[in-house]
Amino acid sequence: MKAVVFDLDGVITDTAKYHYQAWKNMADKLGIEIDIEFNEQLKGVSRIDSLKRILAHGNQLESYEPAEIERLANEKNEEYKDLIQLVTAADLLPGIESFLKELKAHGIRMAIGSASKNAPAILARLGILQDFDYIVDVSEIVNGKPSPDIFLKAIEGLGVAADEAIGVEDAEAGIEALRSAGIYSIGIGVEGDTTLTSTAELTYELLQKLN
Repeated sequence: MKAVVFDLDGVITDTAKYHYQAWKNMADKLGIEIDIEFNEQLKGVSRIDSLKRILAHGNQLESYEPAEIERLANEKNEEYKDLIQLVTAADLLPGIESFLKELKAHGIRMAIGSASKNAPAILARLGILQDFDYIVDVSEIVNGKPSPDIFLKAIEGLGVAADEAIGVEDAEAGIEALRSAGIYSIGIGVEGDTTLTSTAELTYELLQKLN
């Protein structure tokens, strides 16, 4: 095992509440009702695809041209970017800070494979941007999760093969993407090749046992 590829939301930190707030405000403006339960299906899904799911939920998908969908998605993102200014290092999920230090100490390369275009800004606010060797630029990715493209790009950026990496995800779409990429998956609260209930269970020792 030479590398670990992380999703961001739900694995490194949890900005789901900010996504939900921004999406709910957008949905309210469009006259569509969404709740926390509906928001679960947006985890790990790209911004455009998330908006399409919301529009479909409100039977409005056919009413919007691609350019308008893009505009609305960007509008949501601007509100989200304002909200994540509240993120600090205190928002790291349990055990993540020590886990990253362990990996770095053992020369394990690390990448972020997230659908979020705001990943670098969030990592910077968390104080861990410098810990990652590669961050996938999702603007270069044609197909989002559950397609394997993001994770294939991540291991390419790290210079490792699929069987030399382990991926950490908290969404079914992400686990499916890892599986399709041929990367061993650790699921946080979701079934992967190995399933954990919390990020606090992530340790270098655990990864050695999986290797």
